[in-house]
Amino acid sequence: MAFIRSVKTASGATAVQIIHKFHGHIERMEHIGSAHNAADLSVLLSLAKERLVGSQLSLFVDTQELPASRLKVGIRKSFSGLLLQTLQEQYEALGLNALADDDFSLLCIARIVEPTSKLDSLRVLADLGVDELDKNRLYRCLARVVANNYRSRLSKICVNQAVKQGMTLVLYDVTTLYFEVQEADEYRKPGMSKQRRLEPQIIVGLLVDQSGFPLGVQSFEGNKAETATILPVIEEFRNQHKIKDITVVADAAMLSAKNLQTLSEAGYHYIVGSRLYKIPYDIAEYQKGSALVDNQIITEQREGFRIVYQYRQKRASLDLRNIEKQIEKAQKIISGQTAAKRAKFLTVKTKEKILNQAMVDKAQALAGIKGYVTNLDVPDEQIISYYHQLFNVEASFRMAKSDLKARPIFHRKRDAIEAHLTVIFVAMALARTIEKRIGISIKHFVNTLRPIRSGIVTINGTEHIAEPEIPINVQTMLQRLRTGH
Repeated sequence: MAFIRSVKTASGATAVQIIHKFHGHIERMEHIGSAHNAADLSVLLSLAKERLVGSQLSLFVDTQELPASRLKVGIRKSFSGLLLQTLQEQYEALGLNALADDDFSLLCIARIVEPTSKLDSLRVLADLGVDELDKNRLYRCLARVVANNYRSRLSKICVNQAVKQGMTLVLYDVTTLYFEVQEADEYRKPGMSKQRRLEPQIIVGLLVDQSGFPLGVQSFEGNKAETATILPVIEEFRNQHKIKDITVVADAAMLSAKNLQTLSEAGYHYIVGSRLYKIPYDIAEYQKGSALVDNQIITEQREGFRIVYQYRQKRASLDLRNIEKQIEKAQKIISGQTAAKRAKFLTVKTKEKILNQAMVDKAQALAGIKGYVTNLDVPDEQIISYYHQLFNVEASFRMAKSDLKARPIFHRKRDAIEAHLTVIFVAMALARTIEKRIGISIKHFVNTLRPIRSGIVTINGTEHIAEPEIPINVQTMLQRLRTGH
């Protein structure tokens, strides 16, 4: 015997079920759905009748209700509601909703889901179920980002989050972002491009903590020297956040005597990579008696700071292979096998080209040696470990350029460009948080959740929300994301 029953649930909804009984005992129960109003209950009862009757013809015609076989079901639209909801939850969990600007949050979320032009972001948002944002609201939002100094407010939120997570280091690096234009202006200027491009560009300085979580971003004219960017960024960071004890980590491109002196006088601790233009005295003296061994450290004390040198066998092997390639290139030029005129170890005189053996000897002596300049009073091994955290800022830049497609920039005016960088900054904070919590790339995360669709279906002309079925593995991932475990 089978029949339909409706029962109240603990949440107050009405559950519609098909009960199968045998000799007074329930053998099986099919749950059709839960209704929250009379219209939903009517639809679920009709669906239950259709499933109960199946292909069996009824002996009696119910003139009061539409036969289940004549139900008309359609899909009005589908959207990735779960992905949108999850990203909004993480946005709020970071405290970024303190801005109270829903349009801005949607632009940041769209940048994560499918980085594209600002106008095309409307299409991305529509696929997430957001239809109310239009072109005019989008442009007004971008104007608010600069006018209301969103970046400064967002930076404070991110720094507070980093401090809660135990921030110990501030890592700094710069990159270049180019424009699809040929004409330069006072801001977008050709300069030393990391991508070796000739188009106008800007310099972008990024501060992150030891895990790669962004703390601040600032832009400069495209022809500005990298060494001239670190001090303004660090000073603005300290003044804005009132943090006294800061250890700054930067690569060798930031190293200059003026920078180190200014950082020290301002009370900063620093760890900066050292460029080796000649063989350090202490290393030269040591090499006279014996060869360096793997992971060996030699320290040179200077006034106000020290230089920590470390030798790595793996690094030496790579350096020596590159030296051999450069020697081979120089020798081909000398013998006339190639028409090139420049090579690292090549010396060109008036009538001849010769191999610069002294330069070769120096390069071979320095193979495998890396220097670190610091005024921080901690063990040498810890200095080296701190410096190696720079890979996190490089990873954040890679994320900005690949996953978030920060370049090329198509905006013309500086305010619009700065707004674009602010959107990238927030999207990076969201993405780095998600990656850290669940251990997969942001691209994998989006590709996993985006196909899980919600929908709006019509049954006999009445609209109903169709919630998605979430696979067990995705439920586990979302639980880990929400709890951090």
